[in-house]
Amino acid sequence: MTLPELKYVGGDPALDLVNTVDWTATGPRAERLVDYDRVTRWAEGAGLLTPAAAAGLRRTARRRPQAAAAVLETAHQTRDLVHRVLAARAAGHRPEARDLARLNAQLSEALAHLEVSPARGPVAALGWRGMGKDLASPLWPVVWSAVQLWTSDKADRIRVCAGADCGWMYVDRSRNGLRRWCEMATCGTREKNRRRASGS
Repeated sequence: MTLPELKYVGGDPALDLVNTVDWTATGPRAERLVDYDRVTRWAEGAGLLTPAAAAGLRRTARRRPQAAAAVLETAHQTRDLVHRVLAARAAGHRPEARDLARLNAQLSEALAHLEVSPARGPVAALGWRGMGKDLASPLWPVVWSAVQLWTSDKADRIRVCAGADCGWMYVDRSRNGLRRWCEMATCGTREKNRRRASGS
């Protein structure tokens, strides 16, 4: 079976995770994260894992299949949570209190692994202790990114694609702030074709 393509059009890792499924009116469809292997390949494409780290995690997952399956479930739960919270923000609403509590719990877990490490000379950099070794490590920067986006001035630019049965999200960085589609080549083209066919 050919899986739907992994795409990175959200402009933020948290939104790119949201976009690993299609948010249709009847529920999520076209699952892209079907196993832990795909989680690592998504994270590698999102720039969260190096190829070597991703390959190492896949080897660990083969030795610990139950733990890998648990992380896959957590990835799905994290995606759903980020979707609810940021979609609420895009609509100008507050998230549900229980979702905020869940996000704070995940943030606390992620930040337990965030550390400052020396870079070149006197420069310091943030990094993740255990990244590429802990099976859950690809999710830590996703949660951190979601919170940073939500609390930044970019939050006003979070959008939900206007395409029918898409629901993908993105940061609208267009100059006029009027971007409507996750991708013009997909949802934008479909909408144009629909209007052309209906004569509207």
